[in-house]
Amino acid sequence: MDDMLDVVCLVLATITLELQKQQEYVVSYEMIQNLKEILKGKHVKREVQQQQDIEPEVEEISQEVEKNSTDLVTQPLRRSSRERHEPERYEFLVTTHGDVILVDQDEPKTYHEAVTSPDSEKWLEAMRSEMDSMSDNQTYKGRLVAKGFRQIHGIDYDETFSPVAMFKSIRILLAVAAFHDYEIWQMDVKTAFLNGKLEEDVYMTQPEGFVTPENAGKVCKLQRSIYGLKQASRSWNLRFNEAIQEFVFIRNEDEPCVYKKFSGSIVSFLILYVDDILIIGNDVPTLQSI
Repeated sequence: MDDMLDVVCLVLATITLELQKQQEYVVSYEMIQNLKEILKGKHVKREVQQQQDIEPEVEEISQEVEKNSTDLVTQPLRRSSRERHEPERYEFLVTTHGDVILVDQDEPKTYHEAVTSPDSEKWLEAMRSEMDSMSDNQTYKGRLVAKGFRQIHGIDYDETFSPVAMFKSIRILLAVAAFHDYEIWQMDVKTAFLNGKLEEDVYMTQPEGFVTPENAGKVCKLQRSIYGLKQASRSWNLRFNEAIQEFVFIRNEDEPCVYKKFSGSIVSFLILYVDDILIIGNDVPTLQSI
């Protein structure tokens, strides 16, 4: 601001000199200083006025915010006025008097509970109907399954991880086979999990309906893995790896479910995915011998 006042005074002094030359008007140095003080005073007054104009605006804004916050606190909660109705799927649980019927959800979980329940005849009829349906559709089969949910970690089992082949590995080998016109065979190992060897001592009760009378008070010690055990998949994978190495297959270090075998010009690959096996090679007799 002082620089601006100096410029104004310089302009006035120039004008004064011109007027003195024309002998029309004489301005002394004291008048220039007085004009400088007057201009400076007006600038200070203008700043004070601007500050006074801002303060009421700030006060009005703060009052408005306080009012809005008060309205938010004191405003009552809005509740929906729509009528509520029970879903139709629950209407059968409500009587004409508005009473709720308590339904017993304790369905039988075992064969013994089903045949000894008050509705045993209905359960037997349902079981016969299910068995007839499976027989008609040729889907009837039975399988002994252990109650793996009762196993205790560290006692009945330890590790349960079992690797499977990655899909990208399968695609790569299929592309290689298509490029070189190799043979591609697929195999499915039936009851694969029954071939695994158990490293732990696992005991189970005799299956209901197949208890030998002379050993009714005894339990079974499993020699091999069976379906339902937590380590069944891992036991099968270890057993397969042990058996396939007898055919001089080499396990891939980065892909533990991919095996390879090279003998002169004969090339063979084997891919394992749980109990499904994919065999790829360029020699049919070698594939047949696996």
